[in-house]
Amino acid sequence: MLDVMSIQNILPHRFPFLLIDRVIEIKKSEYIEAYKNITFNEHIFQGHFPEHPIYPGVYIIEGMAQAGGVLAFSSMSENEQSSTKDKVVYFMSIDKAKFRVPVTPGDKLVYKLSVIKQKGNIWVLDGKSFVDDKLVAEAELKAMIVDKQG
Repeated sequence: MLDVMSIQNILPHRFPFLLIDRVIEIKKSEYIEAYKNITFNEHIFQGHFPEHPIYPGVYIIEGMAQAGGVLAFSSMSENEQSSTKDKVVYFMSIDKAKFRVPVTPGDKLVYKLSVIKQKGNIWVLDGKSFVDDKLVAEAELKAMIVDKQG
């Protein structure tokens, strides 16, 4: 299990764009489960939509991607992990994205990702998001770990 402080040691994201509160379970190179508590205090609800707040689908996809980044970085060897501050994860593609149920304030958004394929610095992940065990969104994510540009 990783708390938000540990997640910040892995990912470069910070408020208001760190979209994972906690990692519940992780099995290196195979699987990750993480979550974000969606509160009415999220800045995005000021404009999306003030009278009918809905958590944006692109944020759900980004949250899945961040969980995938934690999985990828955590799966590196100890030697490689020492250099994660010099690395970043880039999206290559988002395929088969489907949004099934709106996510609203008060929901606990659970991200579950499993590795479809991993070769070198390229990862293909099956991502699913749930609220109360109900599938709310899914996508296939392809990403690459690269060196940060100076």
